[in-house]
Order: sequence, then structure tokens, then C-alpha cells
Amino acid sequence: MERLIGGILILTATCGAGYVYCRELNNYIARLRYLRYTFGLIRGEINYAHAPLPEVLSEVAGRVRQPYRKWLLETARALADRSESSFARIWNKCVDRYLDRLDLKEAHSVLLKEAGTFLGSLEKDTLDHTLQMYLNRMDLEIEKQREGLASRIRIGRWLGVMSGLFLIVLLL
Repeated sequence: MERLIGGILILTATCGAGYVYCRELNNYIARLRYLRYTFGLIRGEINYAHAPLPEVLSEVAGRVRQPYRKWLLETARALADRSESSFARIWNKCVDRYLDRLDLKEAHSVLLKEAGTFLGSLEKDTLDHTLQMYLNRMDLEIEKQREGLASRIRIGRWLGVMSGLFLIVLLL
């Protein structure tokens, strides 16, 4: 009887681990989508208000959730203070400091930091086109993540079940 209960507990735990893995995959895509949404808001605010970048970032920060809000507010504050020499340096520092909780993959973190290289250095007429190209790249990255999502979820579930069965057989 104890072995049966132990086996059920092991199987439940490993299936739960597979479920948590699948949920984390979905959450990662949701974080990428929200980053894309945030950049869409930045683009819209730049096109509509034609305000300086610190004002744009502060305005957008009022419409997004944490940690994006703190990131945008601190970036706007650092830009207004001009504590660093270049916009790209301020942007990268704030991304590293305030968005590290997102646990982005290296490629997506680099993509996010690339936005800082063009966001502060272009004139308004080319900024809209460049932001649209960046949003298109974000869409492609999200789509690439979504393409393999179904198979990775299926593999995660099966690995949870199969590892539980393997442990049960191993311990019996």
C-alpha cells in the first residue's frame, strides 16, 4: 500500500513539473507580447505627441504594468538627468537593471537593447519607420516562439509522465 501511494505521489509530482514547464513557456510568450505592446504604445505616443523622449516614456509608463512601468519611469528619469553620456548606454543600463526579472533569452535581450541604439539617435521622420521595423522583428520572434510551442508543451507533458513512471519502476 505504501508503494502504491508513493508511486502516485511521484507520478503526481513529475506531472506537476511538466505542467509548470508548459506554463512557463506560455508565460514567456506573454512577456514577449507585452514588450511588443509596450513598444507599440511608445511608437503611438511618439507619432501622436511629438514630445521629447523622457515625456513619451513617462506617459507610456502610466499605461503599462510592473516591471515595465518602473523600467520606463527610471529610463525617463535618467534621460532627464542626463547622468550618462548616450541614450543607448542609459537604455541598456535600465534594461539590465529593471527587466532582468523577465528572464529573457539572450537573443531577445539583445533585440530589446538594439531598440536603444536607434530610439534616441534618429530624427522623427525616420523614427516611425525604424520603430515599425522593430515591431515587425518582435512579431517574427513571437511567431518563432509560438511555432514550436505546441510540440514543446506536448514533450513537456510526456516527459513529466514518463519520468514519473521511470522513477516508479526504478524504486520498485
